[in-house]
Amino acid sequence: MGELTLATIANVAGVVTVVNVVKCGECGKCGNCSMCGMYGKCGYCDKIPLLNLIKADKTLTLTFRTWTLYEYPMLPTTTRHVWAVKTSSALEKPCFVILGFQTNRQNKNDQNVSHFDHAKLRDVKLYLNSQCYPYATLNLDITNNQFARLYDMYSHFQSEYNSKEEEPLLSRSEFLNYAPLAIINCSRQSELLKTGTVDVRLEFESYENFPAGTTAYCLILHDRIGDYSPLSGTVVQRVQ
Repeated sequence: MGELTLATIANVAGVVTVVNVVKCGECGKCGNCSMCGMYGKCGYCDKIPLLNLIKADKTLTLTFRTWTLYEYPMLPTTTRHVWAVKTSSALEKPCFVILGFQTNRQNKNDQNVSHFDHAKLRDVKLYLNSQCYPYATLNLDITNNQFARLYDMYSHFQSEYNSKEEEPLLSRSEFLNYAPLAIINCSRQSELLKTGTVDVRLEFESYENFPAGTTAYCLILHDRIGDYSPLSGTVVQRVQ
């Protein structure tokens, strides 16, 4: 398509099609196809600076997020439980921790495994070493429809994670019936947690004993930073 200025002829599945093209306003080379309504700079205008950047072998800083899911298969039938989830390195500092419960949903044809159960949760605390999140007690009473703090944590997650206006996908009743998750924001951490290892521990309690067959899930979201060298292809993770 490089030398055509008025039309390009393409043979697709035996059908000859004439496609009008436009020229790039910057380099004069053929731009995008007018059939799909896209036009402007062609690929060369963006490709050349990237090739020059790779040739110079400048280190690129990459910021991204990763997640890890942990499972506690069978909770003991008690009203309070302490779960030592993991020991995190200095490269893996949690920024959000999501806790959810399912009771007798695995391998059941009449149960929806994409839904979660509230298990009459009363309070939940996340500990990063000795630092506690949230600081205040939740004082939930789901049986009496008192779970405003839990829903607020869910609705605030969107703005805190994506830095955008809150638009919760679930209403209060839908949240309680389908996804009563405890979403804990632990992104604001003291300087003491930025060196050495961090023990991630969850403490949660219910108004009644956790039912037999209850599984707990913990999803940990991490902020990560890495330095990428284009020529060698190596990525070095950086301590935040």
